[in-house]
Amino acid sequence: MSNDPYFIDFPGRIKAIQAEMAKNGVDVYLGSRLRTMSWTTDAFCPWRSFIVIPPEGLPTVFTFVIDAARIADESWLDFDHVLGYAPMGGQDQITAVSDMVKEHLKGGRGVIGVEAGMSNYLPEGNLTHFEYLAFEAAMPDAKLVNALDIIDRLALIKDEGTINRFRKAGLMADAGHVAVLEAIRDEGFKKYTETDIAAIATTGMRRAGSLWEWSFTGGNEIASGYRTGLMGGACTPASERKLQAGEPLMVDLHSTFRLAPGDHTHNYLLAPATERQRWHARNFVDVVSLCLKTYKAGISPSSLADEMLIFCEQRGFAEYMVPGFEHGIGMLGDEWRIGMNDGPFPYWTNPDHIYQVGEMVICAIQYACPEEKIGFRYENAILITQNGCETMSKTPLAVEEIE
Repeated sequence: MSNDPYFIDFPGRIKAIQAEMAKNGVDVYLGSRLRTMSWTTDAFCPWRSFIVIPPEGLPTVFTFVIDAARIADESWLDFDHVLGYAPMGGQDQITAVSDMVKEHLKGGRGVIGVEAGMSNYLPEGNLTHFEYLAFEAAMPDAKLVNALDIIDRLALIKDEGTINRFRKAGLMADAGHVAVLEAIRDEGFKKYTETDIAAIATTGMRRAGSLWEWSFTGGNEIASGYRTGLMGGACTPASERKLQAGEPLMVDLHSTFRLAPGDHTHNYLLAPATERQRWHARNFVDVVSLCLKTYKAGISPSSLADEMLIFCEQRGFAEYMVPGFEHGIGMLGDEWRIGMNDGPFPYWTNPDHIYQVGEMVICAIQYACPEEKIGFRYENAILITQNGCETMSKTPLAVEEIE
């Protein structure tokens, strides 16, 4: 319903893709990335899946047969446009998809836009070498061209329904933080391991309506003690390590609402805290605060990083900073890269990308001092505005001391 605050015009998205296809001389678009499936279907497609977008009319999704009915039930597409493939004669994914594509090509000839490239993100979904060769062999009179920029360009500026989904997901992450704080305060932390904290956070978020912990780096990421200071430690799946007095605790939560990921990290010092630990904590809070105040349309990742690192140098803690302050975010599967593929390294973020109103990123800051067994992380989805940014999670910025 268009009066639903979370409404997204998915048929309109398909028409926008088809208009770009016509401009770029693409007859049929063959999508395979997780971000593409989310952005076009409004359903979670965890199995290897493809979407065939013809020059006009509705697209057709192909996924592993055991999940096709569930995806059709959750998607805006009907059951005739969500089909299953299976390892049986003529029903394998290469044959099924190729047959559908050829139905939209005159005499099997034309240009097929595919999604090929490189990523540091494991479940990206670019065509594998085998798939590329198999589709070429199955459609010998057609030409395969890389066309993933079409959807990336269209998905760059977020519509209101998508933004509202991110707002809701951010509040669900906040609910997880509330549950954790209730559990660890008044020396309650002494009863728990990192995995216990992950479970407590998950329960809080689920009760708030979160669908699952979307991160592909360990669900909810929990680190305590020396593990918080692992340099570059952007991936800390919860371990069986017990929480201990006098140590830091990092709680990085990943909620999901209608394919919009919520992401927020909150940090603690488990009493007794030392003055040196508090010094590190003040450094961290101050640089995050400055970073959030600096975001706005017209800046770039490189100009932002330069400004933050100058501040860190002046304060004497630059050596503890990982020199990156954000990563991209969009609907489920659209993680890490910011903007388009137009930087000095293929398929990586262009550090000179100029932010526009309506873009979203994760403000991601890592502070790590491994020799002192301490570190902090901040992650929060933000919406770029003309003169600033809006944070999706509303948990107050602080390193809280737990007595």
